[in-house]
Amino acid sequence: PDLETLARFDNQKLIKLWEGLGYYSRVRNLKKTSQLIIKDFKKKLPDDFLYLKSLPGIGDYTASAILAIAFNKPLIPLDGNIERVLKRYLYLKKEDQIKKEKLMKYKKIFGTSYRSSDYAQALMELGALICKPTKPLCDKCPIANKCKSFIKKDYILTKIKKKNKDKYFLLKVYKKNNKYLLVKNKSFNFLKNFNIFPMQELTKPKNFDQNFNFKMSNMNMNIKVEFNKVGIEIPYSYWIDPKKLKNYTLPTFTKKVVNYLENHKWKKLL
Repeated sequence: PDLETLARFDNQKLIKLWEGLGYYSRVRNLKKTSQLIIKDFKKKLPDDFLYLKSLPGIGDYTASAILAIAFNKPLIPLDGNIERVLKRYLYLKKEDQIKKEKLMKYKKIFGTSYRSSDYAQALMELGALICKPTKPLCDKCPIANKCKSFIKKDYILTKIKKKNKDKYFLLKVYKKNNKYLLVKNKSFNFLKNFNIFPMQELTKPKNFDQNFNFKMSNMNMNIKVEFNKVGIEIPYSYWIDPKKLKNYTLPTFTKKVVNYLENHKWKKLL
């Protein structure tokens, strides 16, 4: 409800509330930022671009959006909706034209307004409700008469092709008394400090017989399951009951692995 509550809220409870939304660094940054606003800015969000960018989790877009919408500063925040309007309005079809740094320059064509807050939100809504990704409602668009895509009757958008990185993992399953062993992730940059199954990354393995695939951001995770007997004690580990998943703070990835194991009836192999 307010900065003070967020600033002192228990980390585990906060992450539990965020569970399933992904990008857990965002909720951590929200808390850190609330603490800094209380400590350094007298409980008020700063209205300066550099001060805003100094806060955890706030980059160019968020700082611009805050300044335009909350403080009526003459800025155009470049979100996905405004990008789409810009690409169609100027008929930007080449990959080098739609790079973020180029779009930042092109957006000047929108100009500014003394009603910057309304104007920024109007451009966002124009993209969200009128200049939609497919089947744009050009007959309702207030700038269609000068839109190059409308004039050419070509509304297809060019996207920068992102290459998914193929990675290979051996996921180790330990089971005892119908419970699975998890470890606190200290090895991988993704899901850092979260509870996952013990895993080992493999480099271009031959004859890799994967059991399932999981996509995380731009990473294509190819996963092979290996069943192990409980032997030596594994550091930073604990056991979870698959029937009580709601009681644990777990990333979606771990939950999907548990559901996969349970649905495929691996019990006879353990």
